[in-house]
Amino acid sequence: MNLSAAFLWPLGVAAAIAVVVAIAGAVLTEIGPWYDALRKPSWKPPDWAFGPVWTTIFVLTVIATALAWQAAEDTGARTIIFWALAVNAVLNVAWSGIFFKLRRPDWALREVVLLWLSVLGIVVALGSVSTWAGILLLPYLAWVSTASFLNLRIVQMNAPFG
Repeated sequence: MNLSAAFLWPLGVAAAIAVVVAIAGAVLTEIGPWYDALRKPSWKPPDWAFGPVWTTIFVLTVIATALAWQAAEDTGARTIIFWALAVNAVLNVAWSGIFFKLRRPDWALREVVLLWLSVLGIVVALGSVSTWAGILLLPYLAWVSTASFLNLRIVQMNAPFG
């Protein structure tokens, strides 16, 4: 991997944005009596696993972003990368707010479809300019797929909400 300024600059910017998204999501995620009282499927990952998994996903996303940014041959490709990641960041944070702050897993279930599509979008957008970038984003797609099914089961096991 070439650690030139062309790689380090997008790496630093992507890392800063990932930290902001991670902090915003963490602030909106309130694990407490309301969440603890929800019925959850037996296959739900333990609460302690979410932090390390999200940290890994953010690190992989930062590296994938820097790889794709460096590999992009024109500003058009970089514009697509930027907007795909921006939409994904907003949807990522929004899901936490809807599920945990608003306490609406049913609304979050609708939103997670958009989040999943945005993750697929960044896999395609970044993967189209850097195969490794697309590969590095596959755990994110897998995790959001798992989270989507978990969200569905929580809604099925606890509805109605509101």
